[in-house]
Amino acid sequence: MAKLDRGDAMKKPREGKRTSDEVLVARTGKPWAEWFQILDNAGAKKWTHKEIFAHLYERLKVPGWWSQMVAVGYEHERGLRGKFQKCDGEFSSGASRTLNVPMAKAYDAWVNEKRRTRWLPGVEMEITTATPGRSIRAKWDGGKSRLSVNFYGKGPGKTQVVADHMKLASSKEAAKMKAYWFEAFERMQKAFEG
Repeated sequence: MAKLDRGDAMKKPREGKRTSDEVLVARTGKPWAEWFQILDNAGAKKWTHKEIFAHLYERLKVPGWWSQMVAVGYEHERGLRGKFQKCDGEFSSGASRTLNVPMAKAYDAWVNEKRRTRWLPGVEMEITTATPGRSIRAKWDGGKSRLSVNFYGKGPGKTQVVADHMKLASSKEAAKMKAYWFEAFERMQKAFEG
């Protein structure tokens, strides 16, 4: 099998993967299959996310973050939660990119409509809240979904841009938007790093 170089790895968005059994055992004392069986035996297939989390955290004493991890893993495994679905039932997807540009330039690439159309053509996006150099919130496609974008300084002349596209209709739409944002960030990087 040919070895991928860094350029090849950048050509598609990363897929989320479940934490390994080895790591899970080190943090919680049990592998996935054992947690799934414990939760099945407790009747968790009929519980809400909050109830699964509470059972893990309060009754089984799994540390907080790991209770969340096991609860979400269980919900995915048992078909109780779709891919890209949050615990409140909403679907969302996101993307991020670190650009070799100052934060002011990265922020301007979003809030300046003329500049934004260079890398994000033909979209209906209405900025509803903007905190200069830090974040924007926007309605997408006439308000059918929402967008949250945050900017983080990563040293001189570097900015990480993190976009979270929320209130999507389905897992399928979230997957489509994840690919869309990956391609949009590719265009933004080419347009503004030069």
